[in-house]
Amino acid sequence: MENTRRAFLQATAATAAAAGTAAGAAPAPLPTVKFGGRHEISRLMIGTNPLMGYSHFNRVLDQCMREWMTPERRIETVLAAERAGITTWQLHYHQETIDILNGIRARGSKLKVFLLSDFELHKDFTMIPDVARLGFLGMAHHGNRTDEAFREGKMDRVLDFVKRVRDTGVMAGVSTHNPEVVDWIESKGWPVDYYMTCLYRVSRTPEETRAECNGERGLGEAFLEKDPARMTAMVRKTSKPCLAFKLLGAGRAGYPREQIEAAFKFAYSNIKPGDAAIVGMWPKFKDEIAENCDIVRQLHAS
Repeated sequence: MENTRRAFLQATAATAAAAGTAAGAAPAPLPTVKFGGRHEISRLMIGTNPLMGYSHFNRVLDQCMREWMTPERRIETVLAAERAGITTWQLHYHQETIDILNGIRARGSKLKVFLLSDFELHKDFTMIPDVARLGFLGMAHHGNRTDEAFREGKMDRVLDFVKRVRDTGVMAGVSTHNPEVVDWIESKGWPVDYYMTCLYRVSRTPEETRAECNGERGLGEAFLEKDPARMTAMVRKTSKPCLAFKLLGAGRAGYPREQIEAAFKFAYSNIKPGDAAIVGMWPKFKDEIAENCDIVRQLHAS
């Protein structure tokens, strides 16, 4: 385990040195926002899917991610993001992610955290007060479950989640992949504090995909070219702060660097100035953390 940890740290240090960062030197600060007028967070946040092996690509990549992301590497990846200047982490509720949270805090991490409901928490909302005591800035209803509720006309459960979270004093959010959900909630005047907005509508049913693609659908989740423009238009329409995610289309728009830069530039140019972005990072083949932070610094300096 120690050899694994040492190799990870050496790889991270080597990449930072290649990028021109002196050994031991603190990285330049990342741009921050006062999210919802309440909490100062880095405008780039690290996500959780790659840590847990959720590639949104196929089961082979899922398995590769899980095999490489040992419990120790999960902790080291999140801590590496903090060392690179990221101040905020978004995780979903699961015992393994709570183990990561406890692990980074045991090592002195000061990362701020946002939670996405999932697994046991999604099934049992009576857990919300106890979970809120873990120190989350915000707790959001899971995007896939939101989209399913919207499709089935069962949004009352989503509103119940929002109200229960607000009762704890924590910011209450709703995650979604469908811009129509944001528009609908806004029209109802719900007491939502923020939205998590996916730039690709991956929750389409096969029938919905066919309706939008002349009766044809691809294999797997739909990542359509104009999805980011559709969602960011809704992000700008709402006055509520938003956390944009899947900027890189779960890696589809994330290689080479020029594509990464273009995806980041589009996102930050089309969300509101007070919004932030969540990006999953899997630094097995290159230091994605350092690269993403470098890109965000350059975009905000220009």
